[in-house]
Amino acid sequence: MTAYLITSVSVVGAAPTDLLIRDGVIAEVGPGLTAPDATVVDGTGLVALPGLVDLHTHLREPGREDAETVESGSRAAALGGYTAVCAMANTSPVADTAGVVEQVWRLGREAGLVDVQPIGAVTVGLAGERLAELGAMADSAARVRIFSDDGHCVADPKLMRRALEYVKAFDGIIAQHAEEPRLTEGAQMHEGEVSTRLGLIGWPAVAEEAIIARDVLLAEHVGSRLHVCHVSTAGSVEVLRQAKARGVRVTAEVTPHHLLLTDERAESYDPVYKVNPPLRTAADIAALRAALADGVIDVIATDHAPHAVEDKECEWAYARPGMLGLETALSIALDVLGPEWDLIAERMSRTPARIAGLSGHGVDPAPGVPANLTLIDPAAHRTIDPAELASRSRNTPYARMTLPGRIVATFLRGEPTVLDGKAVK
Repeated sequence: MTAYLITSVSVVGAAPTDLLIRDGVIAEVGPGLTAPDATVVDGTGLVALPGLVDLHTHLREPGREDAETVESGSRAAALGGYTAVCAMANTSPVADTAGVVEQVWRLGREAGLVDVQPIGAVTVGLAGERLAELGAMADSAARVRIFSDDGHCVADPKLMRRALEYVKAFDGIIAQHAEEPRLTEGAQMHEGEVSTRLGLIGWPAVAEEAIIARDVLLAEHVGSRLHVCHVSTAGSVEVLRQAKARGVRVTAEVTPHHLLLTDERAESYDPVYKVNPPLRTAADIAALRAALADGVIDVIATDHAPHAVEDKECEWAYARPGMLGLETALSIALDVLGPEWDLIAERMSRTPARIAGLSGHGVDPAPGVPANLTLIDPAAHRTIDPAELASRSRNTPYARMTLPGRIVATFLRGEPTVLDGKAVK
């Protein structure tokens, strides 16, 4: 293994120091380090963070390799500063058996750019009718611990209770896509002033809030772990706040786009802004940002959702919901939160790694710690060009936007996956 000496770098915003990486771990930390055999990386002006961890990534493989593959998504993740991602189950075939989750896990290992941790489906075929092979997936080589029908809500309360009870045996997590389907039938965007003006069927906030309220009660009753995907409304924040105050074992995530973009973007009828849950209002954004700061929302997760051209470049009504997120998430966090490095590290690395049970990830650089880290230049700005993204898809809502921060390097167990802002392989 090549040794690397990162000089004069700020570790999570602290005073500049040197980091020596050797044999896959941080060997030494301190000013004035020397290592004649090491490759030197100039860290002047850079901030070192524990490698980012994404709890919510769609890699599309198997089945929709035209939109993304495990390899292309892993490369996008590394370029975004990630060292681990959790791959959602809505592939084709669905990741509802040990065989499929092991396939995704092995593809991630072969790519070698980030650790790919599969998420298993809660129900067979995401159909919401009967439980998938939760135990078999948990016992597989992939060691699945999070289960989600993301893209579909586990709407049946009896089935949701059974899932929560089942995974409690191995301290697993049910990650819910909170959407009461009977309230969102035909919905095209957030229900509010803009949807009324545009004449589009609205997706009411209460459709999300009602499911979260139900599920925190079920999790409280069972004593199991619940994770709420892509929280998007102020009302959801209050439900979560009350549940956490009671000691319910619930965690929650928010996406970068729900922290930045409002439903007014739909006025353009550009399908790149169509997402599920939909973009909400400025008041919702303010509530989400406050909840992220005070810990009611635990994690920033990308919900990276690549789509092929024909699924996005069409009429709004027929476009599939979803946006790219892996290569821009840290920049959005920096834009929204400012240079609050400890908070960014907590919400984008430490806490998601802890929730997912990913040992060796989410740990600040220190002697003896696995060298999973990312280096960011906070003073740099970049204008997003979709053609330059590593993803196979181009459905980014940030095209032509100038965002703060540039990922300079990413290391996975001491080996660079990104150097000087470019993928190593």
